[in-house]
Amino acid sequence: MEQSYWCRHIVVFLLSAWIASCFAQTTPPVLSNATPTSQSKGPESLKFRLSGFPRKHNEGRIEVFYKDEWGTICDDDFSLANAHVLCRQLGFVSATGWAHSAKYGKGTGKIWLDNVQCSGSERSISVCKSRGWGNSDCTHDEDAGVICKDERLPGFKDSNVIEVQVDENRVEEVRLRPVVTSKRMPITEGVVELKNKDGWAQICDSGWTPKNSRVVCGMLGFPHERKVNKNFYKHLRKRSTDPKAKVKVTAARLEPNAKTITKTSSKPKPGKSAAAERLYAERQNNHFQVHSVACLGTEVHLAACPLEFNYGNATKTCPGGMPAVVSCVPGPLYTQNNAMKKKLKVSSSVRLKGGVRQSEGRVEVLKGSEWGTVCDDRWNLQSASVVCRELGFGTAKEALTGARMGQGLGPIHMNEVQCTGHERSLWNCHYKNISAEDCKHTEDAAVRCNVPHMGYEKTVRLSGGRSQYEGRVEVRVGQHWGSVCSEGWTTKEAMVACRQLGLGFSMHAITETWYWDSSNVTDMVMSGVKCTGDEMSLSQCQRHKTVTCQKTSARFAAGVICSETASDLVLNAPLVQQTVYIEDRPLHMLYCAAEEDCLSKSAAKANWPYGHRRLLRFSSQIHNVGRADFRPKAGRHSWVWHACHGHYHSMDIFTHYDLLSANGTKVAEGHKASFCLEDTDCEEGVSKRYECANFGEQGITVGCWDLYRHDIDCQWLDITDVKPGNYILQVVINPNYEVSESDFTNNAMKCNCKYDGHRVWVHNCHIGDAFSEEAERKFEKYPGQLNNQIS
Repeated sequence: MEQSYWCRHIVVFLLSAWIASCFAQTTPPVLSNATPTSQSKGPESLKFRLSGFPRKHNEGRIEVFYKDEWGTICDDDFSLANAHVLCRQLGFVSATGWAHSAKYGKGTGKIWLDNVQCSGSERSISVCKSRGWGNSDCTHDEDAGVICKDERLPGFKDSNVIEVQVDENRVEEVRLRPVVTSKRMPITEGVVELKNKDGWAQICDSGWTPKNSRVVCGMLGFPHERKVNKNFYKHLRKRSTDPKAKVKVTAARLEPNAKTITKTSSKPKPGKSAAAERLYAERQNNHFQVHSVACLGTEVHLAACPLEFNYGNATKTCPGGMPAVVSCVPGPLYTQNNAMKKKLKVSSSVRLKGGVRQSEGRVEVLKGSEWGTVCDDRWNLQSASVVCRELGFGTAKEALTGARMGQGLGPIHMNEVQCTGHERSLWNCHYKNISAEDCKHTEDAAVRCNVPHMGYEKTVRLSGGRSQYEGRVEVRVGQHWGSVCSEGWTTKEAMVACRQLGLGFSMHAITETWYWDSSNVTDMVMSGVKCTGDEMSLSQCQRHKTVTCQKTSARFAAGVICSETASDLVLNAPLVQQTVYIEDRPLHMLYCAAEEDCLSKSAAKANWPYGHRRLLRFSSQIHNVGRADFRPKAGRHSWVWHACHGHYHSMDIFTHYDLLSANGTKVAEGHKASFCLEDTDCEEGVSKRYECANFGEQGITVGCWDLYRHDIDCQWLDITDVKPGNYILQVVINPNYEVSESDFTNNAMKCNCKYDGHRVWVHNCHIGDAFSEEAERKFEKYPGQLNNQIS
């Protein structure tokens, strides 16, 4: 018994020494031309990658590395089951489709596998039936491709995700267990506990430093640590030595300056302090897994710190027998105290864009008065953590490369950022300015930050759907689950629901759910929900105090279909500025336009077909820089045919065109229905997928754009009634939020516009959130605009 005891701890010691050496390298090697790449452990040492074009990061021609050579797989007998196996080996949860006939281009070299037949449950493609390695009668015209679901297997690492190398057997999880119970979330103070294969254990507080606390707080989603009120715990510790003593604690807060009053009694009474009981239990348990911790304060995970483990032969595992206690400062988003919220400041020169939550996204920095992105060269967790803490979150969970949160616009301000982890701002880190050839927006850096656990996901659920990503929305009201009234249920509310569920973006906001399983339909418990779209929970949105819903049957309950990715549309602002001009167009050429309501109201009183309308014309080039194709909300069966122009409308209003006065009043307006939403052109390596001809599918592919030329109907503002003056030209894409996007703040474009009654000058065109707040204020009040006259 004793011998096995010693052997076990010797093994732990050797293992911990080996693991410590692993933490010297926190960035896994990036593999060239292999995004993503996975290696299968086995006798063949197989590797897999997605290649070819056009493709996103989760699709492509499947290539296998076997016997020191990359090769392809033939599409003969290929199936979705084969794709499932391959996608899992690439680190994705499953496949959503597959492609034949070299859709992603023809490969080179060997065709390693042919006539592959998997059931879908195999752990490796090598165990599926096939003709054998290298035995094929195919050409590269038959190379197979896969489309994987854009969701990673837990713990999977690829060349696009930089994570700390943490041995899961040593430190699986860290938590704070509060000594004083409270219903408030998040938990900001408590005993530090580590989870390993044997359960939860404590850390001895001997030699515990603020640097250790900083690391723990960062892991748990808090930007800063604070000094623990030791007097409070000393009182509890003193009394916890006597388990029969009653300790009454009256301390509302556990801050260093809080006054703590304790009253003791030697009489054992059933109502003794729960806090003292907990501390007494910890002292008696004496289960300290870690004897000491020596963090530098820059680590992103406690497992990256030097840890001294407790060994069973120690007579005193922790002098004094106290577990380490940590107190953290939450960021403004997670602070319940309104007074504290005002004191806590976050950076105004760094922001995150394109993420599901405010704690993730593409990193953008403000230089001068213009926002720009950060190139991903040398991007790592230390630099990403500086961004996260600067914005009021914890350390970085992931440092993402390769524009994994969508591509930005405008300049790229920083490259090769190198932080130590102590900096208060990303601008304090060492970095290089870049030239045009150094980086492209396909290399934009992004981050996912650690955030405090709030328990939001426990107060909402989906029911009746065909997968975990769809269903009727049900919430915790009191002790009962119930559905939500669908009246007023829009994309914004659905976005909040999907975010709260941890399921990404909302693909569709459903207002009729009759086609889903209704065997467990609940009563309606919430109505009048109105969200801004940024909330973390439906409970933070406006709603009726008393449920008021005209349609209370189950078929009218609110529902969602969620997705891990979303599109992101932006307008090419410089092109508007380059193409704008005035045209006086005869009325006899505007009948179709009038029928589509593309002229101002005064046109109805005109002497048709005589006379003309003055039109402000320009081209609109709308890019999809997101991570999913932009598709109309309505299916083809519900598109409206417009006989005059001879085309279908897939969206009633795709774009708003407005001319605004100094006080924001519209002096002219127009709109554009999506009569032909298609890929006009694409970036290099990306092919068109959507074409309107012959009643084709409409949409805009990631990496492509739709061009509405200045010379087509309705591509204008009717300014016939506008007086000379200075104005703001505004274009808003997807104005009614009909289709989900990862970022709605970049859907508006604004320009300064000067009109003298005969000519027009348009300048300073930019996306709505491209400038600093100060620059935006100056833009809106440029000289001459205040009196709305020619300066």
